[in-house]
Amino acid sequence: MKILIINAGSSSHKSCLYNLTNNHLPEHSIEPIWKANIDWTVTKGQGILTVKTNETKKNNVLNYNSSCQGIIQMLNTLIEGKTKVIKNFSEINIVGHRVVHGGTDYSEATLITPEVKTAIARLIPLAPTHNSSNIKGIKAIEKVLGNVPQVAVFDTAFHCRIPLKSAAYPIPYEWLEKGIRRYGFHGISHKYCAEKASQILNKSLTSLKLITCHLGNGCSLAAIKNGISIDTTMGFTPLEGLMMGTRSGSIDPSILIHLIRKYNFTANQLNTMLNKESGFQGVSGISADLRSIIQAVNEGNSRAQLAFDMYIHRLRLHLGAMLGSLGGLDTLVFTAGVGENSAIVREKTCEVFEFIGLKLDPKKNNDFPVDTDVATDDSTVRILIIHTEENWAIAQECWRIFNQKYLPL
Repeated sequence: MKILIINAGSSSHKSCLYNLTNNHLPEHSIEPIWKANIDWTVTKGQGILTVKTNETKKNNVLNYNSSCQGIIQMLNTLIEGKTKVIKNFSEINIVGHRVVHGGTDYSEATLITPEVKTAIARLIPLAPTHNSSNIKGIKAIEKVLGNVPQVAVFDTAFHCRIPLKSAAYPIPYEWLEKGIRRYGFHGISHKYCAEKASQILNKSLTSLKLITCHLGNGCSLAAIKNGISIDTTMGFTPLEGLMMGTRSGSIDPSILIHLIRKYNFTANQLNTMLNKESGFQGVSGISADLRSIIQAVNEGNSRAQLAFDMYIHRLRLHLGAMLGSLGGLDTLVFTAGVGENSAIVREKTCEVFEFIGLKLDPKKNNDFPVDTDVATDDSTVRILIIHTEENWAIAQECWRIFNQKYLPL
């Protein structure tokens, strides 16, 4: 069974192809036989396509008039040239898409129908850069692969059972009825890491209280109790919550009113500032990348130091909030680019929580651990570093749906 994964974003596009050779879903993730990435940030009308297989790695410059056309060129590398891994597109059994926003309509992965496409398009105003890219990815597959089954796996779905007391904002109730509420994001990653934590600890997921920390360029926390997300830091949009690479996270909303009244900011200007010019980038003036920030800190840059200190402070602050939602903690999980690779972030985050019995082992923490426990033996809270595998999580959903819908009983 061959499963194609499409992760269409605003500035990049990541895809991979899995080949499952038996009728059982492997307990652990497997390596894709083909991986591709398009970086669309180079110049307008061009992208850098990188394709990897077991045999080769190839870089190409794509010239295209639309991102849909760029995706089609990328898909052609599956059946052409040195990166060819299948004879024709008909070998692909099912395609899975990461879709950022499913609103309250979708609480689980679902087959894509005209109605599902309409819903994804309707939610574009809530995730303008992502849901619009998701639609383009779906259309590109339709054009190249025809009527192959396609599955939408929603980033918001895992958070759909958050209690209303956490989901609702303290503004007039009529806005809740109009859909203004906490949706949460990074759900595919949070769910995968919760399930992986259960495996690593050899404990039932329904017995655990977890906080999962997805720390990358975008950052969010989730409080997970009995396998269910009961609270999370991102909200109506992915802007709320933690300080991030270029996003501000939560700020006093009156700041925006002040900027409008005093400095005549427009909605577009505010959106650009909060989403693309804030966070590490805005405070440091150097970079959105934590590695560059830490290098500048080591060189004595005071703004870089401030940015790092603010990041850690806000991470601790929101961890405390998730701890309050759970009423206790069994396991703290770090994942994604920063969470998996930055020992200093894990160290600084954990050091203030020893009062709840959480103790980080410095040696384990600095040994580049993957899918392992880095807490001391006497820590009453386990600390896991888990390599998040969103593509594999999407493939698992595709396998489940394909076996339910398309295989004979």
